[in-house]
Amino acid sequence: MLVSRSRRARLSFGVFVPVALCAGLVAALRAPAEAAHPATTPPVHPAVVVSAPAPLPDSGVLYGRSGKLRARFVTPTPRLELRYLSALFGDSATRRPGAVHTRQGGADGESFSLVTLLPFTEKVRGRVGSYRMGFWPAERRGARSERYANPDGFIKVTPENQLLYVSEHFRLKDFLTKDQHSVWPKYLVLREDLVDKLELVIADLKAHGVRVEHMQVMSGFRTPQYNQRGVGAGGRAQDSRHQYGDAADVFVDNDRDGRLDDLNGDGRVDTRDVQVMMAAVERVERRYPELVGGAGVYKATSAHGPFAHIDVRGKRARWGTS
Repeated sequence: MLVSRSRRARLSFGVFVPVALCAGLVAALRAPAEAAHPATTPPVHPAVVVSAPAPLPDSGVLYGRSGKLRARFVTPTPRLELRYLSALFGDSATRRPGAVHTRQGGADGESFSLVTLLPFTEKVRGRVGSYRMGFWPAERRGARSERYANPDGFIKVTPENQLLYVSEHFRLKDFLTKDQHSVWPKYLVLREDLVDKLELVIADLKAHGVRVEHMQVMSGFRTPQYNQRGVGAGGRAQDSRHQYGDAADVFVDNDRDGRLDDLNGDGRVDTRDVQVMMAAVERVERRYPELVGGAGVYKATSAHGPFAHIDVRGKRARWGTS
């Protein structure tokens, strides 16, 4: 029997899974796990494939406000809430970095993944393994607010799981820091609310007649050491939200030529096309005030075309819009 929404179990660090999900899938977990992924699902390792007898219940919780999320992130913890995940996916899945798939997800039948984070304490002397991270501002002078606290943990990204879809339009690799190309595994900080907001912006653009088949993430997560390279007048902020996994620089790129498309149909590509995206951000934030954040318009340079910055910092901020 399904449990009412008021009795959902809240996972640590902002992840929600309903108690009804536990009741609906425990029996399936006792059956042998299927060995192969569907042909449409990219290979992911380490992973456990779980065959669900029916679409996951209460998908509004799992799949976000947009209904487009395909993964949730949790940090290993002995807290009571994690017992639900252990019942669903097994103890080992909740205690090591990796991903757990269900064969079926929402009504569209897409797979759903549980991604277990590597705890922040695994970062030693500015590195996680051989991957250079640097130091978050709060490590040296304390956090000025909760929003600037150190991340809870890191997503371990390997050559095998980098293509994992975290939502309908975005994969893990889209948000990786743009350096250390030959170093594997890489580590990523990413907030589900950011991905959810990007999906909502896409949906809003489509609802207003703008074709969106591909939204390019020009810059997602930035490690502190990478972010530091561009800090200065007219450059990156010392406490950039990109370091916290809740910001992305994006543009609509349906033809995948690496540049923003002509969104307003005036035959030109400039900041007026970015303003089309900004209007969608405004509408999304009015409808979902809990996703309020920063949004900025950036002009083209010799290195890149115009783009929009979108984040979920928790308070409204705007720049470059005039």
